[in-house]
Amino acid sequence: MHQFIDGALRAGSSGETADVINPATGQVTATVELAGLEDLEAAVAAARAAFPGWSTTTPGARSAILQRFARILESRAEEFAQAESSQTGKPLRLCREFDVPGTIDNVDFFAGAARNLEGKAMAEYSGEHSSAIRREAIGVVGSIAPWNYPLQMAAWKILPAIAAGNTVVLKPAEITPLTSILFAQALSEAGLPDGVVNVVVGRGPTVGAALMQHPGVDMVSFTGSTGVGRTVLEAAAVNAKRVHLELGGKAPFVVFDDADVDAAVHGAVAGALINSGQDCTAATRAIVHRSLYEEFVAKVSARFDAIVLGVPEDESADIGALSSFKHRDHVSGMVERARGYARITAGGLAPTEGALAKGAFYRPTVVVDAAPDSEIVKNEVFGPVLTVLPFDSDEEAIALANDTVYGLAASAWTRSLTRALRATREIKAGCVWVNDHIPIISEMPHGGFKQSGFGKDMSAYSFEEYTQVKHVMFELGGVVEKDWHRTIFALR
Repeated sequence: MHQFIDGALRAGSSGETADVINPATGQVTATVELAGLEDLEAAVAAARAAFPGWSTTTPGARSAILQRFARILESRAEEFAQAESSQTGKPLRLCREFDVPGTIDNVDFFAGAARNLEGKAMAEYSGEHSSAIRREAIGVVGSIAPWNYPLQMAAWKILPAIAAGNTVVLKPAEITPLTSILFAQALSEAGLPDGVVNVVVGRGPTVGAALMQHPGVDMVSFTGSTGVGRTVLEAAAVNAKRVHLELGGKAPFVVFDDADVDAAVHGAVAGALINSGQDCTAATRAIVHRSLYEEFVAKVSARFDAIVLGVPEDESADIGALSSFKHRDHVSGMVERARGYARITAGGLAPTEGALAKGAFYRPTVVVDAAPDSEIVKNEVFGPVLTVLPFDSDEEAIALANDTVYGLAASAWTRSLTRALRATREIKAGCVWVNDHIPIISEMPHGGFKQSGFGKDMSAYSFEEYTQVKHVMFELGGVVEKDWHRTIFALR
């Protein structure tokens, strides 16, 4: 039973099933009865019924539920880590030290943020009225989450929405639904009223599309590819829904000539290979000053070659499998095509021997000598692949960094404050790190520019997505005949 609707588990009604496969082993972790349109209708109805009560629950009461929820997650951290690893092929180390703790921290943050919705101070801006701002919940939020960080993405979708008083229908990726269901169950255990959070596990073209277009859904939140994001916009336009999109990325990693090369190499390895490169903020385009180019390529290639691939239980494993064999083949195909116009200095193949041959593994890969307009440089690979490009001037570096349709994240590596300030000002991305790449924190927003989407996850800024602002104005003097009336009609 893998649907969570109106506070209870239920089987999907579509008559279809889908296997959740551990891509590190190729073995079936679970078989899910997929949702049909009947289940979606029930979930939306439950969310609509729950909205009036939840939206008028006090911020303090919502906060208390989230505080209890955080402690439940802490007590069940290993269960969530095991479940996340079993459906994604990630090393348990990453799940235990990144995915689960990061999710708990997000819950703790929104438990506090629920009591701190901000607005403009009440004042007499016209002189004759007092004006105030109300922030009100939008209604039912239809959310679609991706497969790369199933637990964290469920949290990013659900937490700001319910902290602000909305109700949610979440559709996780059908290949990685297990922790989303556990998440919703644990929220219920913490005291969340039935119907506030519902999870439907179904196919994107049917259940996902219907969720986006449903007249009972007031807002759509989607994380995934830019291509699918466009279809979400089209679907939401039918009913003029509010839309929040977090889409693809092709993050530049700019290494200026005064950078600490070893620090940059370590940062590139971590930034490119986190989650096996399946991260929309991952470092994918190293743009390196020509004076450091050969040294950087040699050192980063050696580091990539030393990375240990392994099954989740292997404590020595640095990275795990890709999300599926289909996605492994997509990554491999892009690298193979790049051989025709570029040079591979590390990796460039899938393991063919031993236990790793049974999984969707791909070796960390460095690609050099590719033209800036080539496929491997321009398009999102979403795997453990780093391209390296040289530059000669700061102006060229900034231009190369911005030479992309995406704008989610970037980093600049330099000892110069002036260069750092210029890079953070001129690189068009939702986040620009200086001398690091990847760290995120609950207190700061995550979201992109350009075709990386719009709107913010995490932080108090996410409430801009999940609340609507209402101006309330009180006339102060009890005056019957107001001066401005004379612009409309004359007294006779």
